[in-house]
Amino acid sequence: MEKAKIDRINFLAAKSRTEGLTDEEKTEQQTLRDEYRAGFRRNLSAQLDNTYIIDKNGKKTKLKSKLNNMEE
Repeated sequence: MEKAKIDRINFLAAKSRTEGLTDEEKTEQQTLRDEYRAGFRRNLSAQLDNTYIIDKNGKKTKLKSKLNNMEE
């Protein structure tokens, strides 16, 4: 996610705490938060897909998913 969008999320959060948001701003905030969370899940999933466990004998085993389907 671009820095400008993260800055906008932070701005809307601060504004929400101080003076409140319009309905349009609330919708924008939710959309930006959903986009941020989706990107976070994609990045975490990609990182875990490339994670291996090494046992005491040095054998590498690919990390297995405990979830059947990871949905965004």
